[in-house]
Amino acid sequence: MRAWPLLVSLLSLFAVADARADAAAGEKKAEPCAACHGPAGNSTTGQYPILAGQTFRYLYVQLKDFNEGRRTDPLMSPMAANLSREDMLDLSEYYSKQKPKPISFKADGERVERGRKKSDETLCPMCHLGGFIGQNEIPRVAGQWPEYVMKQLKDFKERTRTNDAGNMTAVSR
Repeated sequence: MRAWPLLVSLLSLFAVADARADAAAGEKKAEPCAACHGPAGNSTTGQYPILAGQTFRYLYVQLKDFNEGRRTDPLMSPMAANLSREDMLDLSEYYSKQKPKPISFKADGERVERGRKKSDETLCPMCHLGGFIGQNEIPRVAGQWPEYVMKQLKDFKERTRTNDAGNMTAVSR
């Protein structure tokens, strides 16, 4: 049963493949999004994810999940509530075409090594790929704000985010 939401999302992607998304229209539609997600999807704070360079499919599934209530957030849910399918397609196309900019973050080498060991132990690169570049419905984590990543892991662990068919919920325990 836990795989059901993922199956529904994956099946909806077959319909997406036939749809035409318009990045130029998405750019115009993204103007209100810049307040949180920054210009061209490059947020300037760890409170909001960097959307630039995420895969089209990941972006579309997340917007659809917010739109349909499978994923909730007090700020994002109301923003996605009135998006049409065309809006979600156009926004996903636009953000997937943007180039992510480097963030200003100074990594602690010791913590990086502990994190690398833990990610290898829990097989994170199996889904997020080497370099954490993401694929299909799996997000790019490389270059994402650490605060945002930690919040998502906490949300999966506490089961306040469950739009992942249980995969991240199990891993985050």
